[in-house]
Amino acid sequence: MSKPRRRGNSWRQRQEKDPYVQMARRDGWRSRAVYKLEQIVTKEKLLRRDMICIDLGASPGGWSQYVTAMLKGRARVIALDLLPMDSLPGVEFIQGDFTENEVFEDLHKRLENSRADLVMSDMAPNISGNKAVDQPRSMYLAELALDLARNTLGPKGAFICKVFQGEGTDAFIADARSSFGTVKALKPKASRDSSSEIYLVARNYHL
Repeated sequence: MSKPRRRGNSWRQRQEKDPYVQMARRDGWRSRAVYKLEQIVTKEKLLRRDMICIDLGASPGGWSQYVTAMLKGRARVIALDLLPMDSLPGVEFIQGDFTENEVFEDLHKRLENSRADLVMSDMAPNISGNKAVDQPRSMYLAELALDLARNTLGPKGAFICKVFQGEGTDAFIADARSSFGTVKALKPKASRDSSSEIYLVARNYHL
């Protein structure tokens, strides 16, 4: 559910110097965020063949690309975003807001009678620079992702979600613990030191 935002020269300069940006270009990934997911799923062993995965805020598609590549196409990936996304082999893309009935119903039709094994969200709001505004927005997106996970995951399913540390984070993690057997917060090495982002990793979903 990412949205385009203006970025200045300092951001571009930082991107050019970022080793993960350079690695992504070299390795053919769509974004540096791939390495965050790689570090999470390698540590937690969350990927398995023939799984069903839902990718929220997917554009430009790095996380979906990684899942299909690592599982050699033996996975069903359904990606959603407000922004368009170039097609990827083995990935079904739904453009729109998953909180809207039409988009949510489209997702459920694609799932048919199946349940997802993994829901992952790298969603973030447009950053205004005002933490009093940005933090509630980021928590709202995390809560939406958790709600969708509860509506689509099967028993023992897993959930990965970006969260920014601040007001509401502890309550969100406590809420997730009511639906999952184990919940932990990780900060992948690929996350920038200056960023307050962490990733909630929840496993063993119980209906």
